[in-house]
Amino acid sequence: MSSASAFSVALAGLEGTLVEVEAATGGGLPRVVMVGLPDTALYQARDRCKAAVTSAGLSWPSQLVTINLTPATLPKAGSHYDLAIVTAVLASCGAVPVEQTHRLVLMGEVGLDGRVRAVRGILPGLMAAMAAGKTTAVVPRSQLSEALLVEGLTVWGVDHLVDLIEVLNGRPVISEVPSTGPEAVEVAGDALDLADVVGQHEARFALEVAAAGRHHLFMHGAPGLGKTMLASRLPGVLPDLELAEALEVSAVHSLADEQLNDGLITRPPYCAPHHSISLAALVGGGIRVARPGAISRAHRGVLFLDEAPEFGARALEALRTPLESGWVTLGRSQQQVSYPARFQLVLAANPCPCGQAGSAESDCTCAPMSIRRYADRLSGPILDRIDLQLQLPPHRTGLLAGGSPGESTSVVAARVADARERQRHRLAPYLAATNAEVAGATLRKRLPLPEGVELLESALRRGKISARGLDKVLRVAWTIADLAGKDAVARAHLRTAMSLRRGISESVAA
Repeated sequence: MSSASAFSVALAGLEGTLVEVEAATGGGLPRVVMVGLPDTALYQARDRCKAAVTSAGLSWPSQLVTINLTPATLPKAGSHYDLAIVTAVLASCGAVPVEQTHRLVLMGEVGLDGRVRAVRGILPGLMAAMAAGKTTAVVPRSQLSEALLVEGLTVWGVDHLVDLIEVLNGRPVISEVPSTGPEAVEVAGDALDLADVVGQHEARFALEVAAAGRHHLFMHGAPGLGKTMLASRLPGVLPDLELAEALEVSAVHSLADEQLNDGLITRPPYCAPHHSISLAALVGGGIRVARPGAISRAHRGVLFLDEAPEFGARALEALRTPLESGWVTLGRSQQQVSYPARFQLVLAANPCPCGQAGSAESDCTCAPMSIRRYADRLSGPILDRIDLQLQLPPHRTGLLAGGSPGESTSVVAARVADARERQRHRLAPYLAATNAEVAGATLRKRLPLPEGVELLESALRRGKISARGLDKVLRVAWTIADLAGKDAVARAHLRTAMSLRRGISESVAA
């Protein structure tokens, strides 16, 4: 009996574990036995790999082939183990040099004709392999650009098992491509200019504050006031992602089955699911393997829920924990995984089903109880987690004549970048990058309290604001001061922050 091994990676969320794929031939009737807790897709690899090897003009062993996936106690799922299985089996019967297989980590699915197909999770998988000490990888040729985002790793791309055999024999038919560093992905949403939004000056300012401090935003008003236009232009105002953030975001999108052929994602993502989205699609899920949902695909970017009351109650309430912790943990029968979900939530809602409640220009056709039920779909605990809450006024003039054009995205983005830099410098000792990430205890005890803090205490005593809401107003006040270029929060900044939180502004004395 002869044996050999190759290496692949088992993924559980963003975490990867190096898996040794052992193959032993001989000692029994011709058949393939696979052990090591494979799922159905992986267990069927024995038939895929056998047909692929035969199509490539090679011989599959006519003896008992035992394939073991180590560590044996770790559940393994997916088709990306195919290349490692083929390599281990061929090495065990002497078709390729055994010494070549130990230095490689392989990820890729094979077809019955020997073609190598793309798989999900290439980026986080190779990052885990790099951390485990591997320096050379073999991946599908179509995902070579994604694999090269892992700096310091030598990567070979193969289209067919014939190419794999050449690589394993030290005669690659495809030139080695050294890593040249990440390239940015252009986001289509960047073409949307904030200057297109006519009027709504308070909402534009709230959007700028949200961008500067990474605050959540809720816009409430009749249809056609520009809520969707404003939300879709928020990503263009946000600064580029830091390198560590870009790698994390790209890894999440790789796990979500999105190929990164254009390079590293360096712009904040924008995700706007329809209100019919299921709970599993929003927060993540799957039968045995939990995949990232919309909130994780919006990590370090914007999650926009238009017509928010139309979303299911369970889906909305599931946002509570991620809004506070920045993570979502999904449990399945065989594993529990955590995905990052530090997104900016933007909600937009009409006042009632017909959209005209409270309007002086139009008559609302909804019954009072219908209006009440519609408003109650957004629960108090969810709204309490939203930093900025504002009512959009109706347009009066300027739509046809154009009015005075508002500031463009580039102008606002420059102010946001300056405010972010001030926050980075001030909050570095507290391990935070933006005001939204500062702990409440730090706000109240370690940073200077703003002038006029008695206004907040009065609102707290009168039940106009919760303890969480108090911290959020303080964070917004600091962001407004940062946008103004100030090193301390003045009374005017605090009053503005309170006015941007719907429901407590009326408690502030004139």
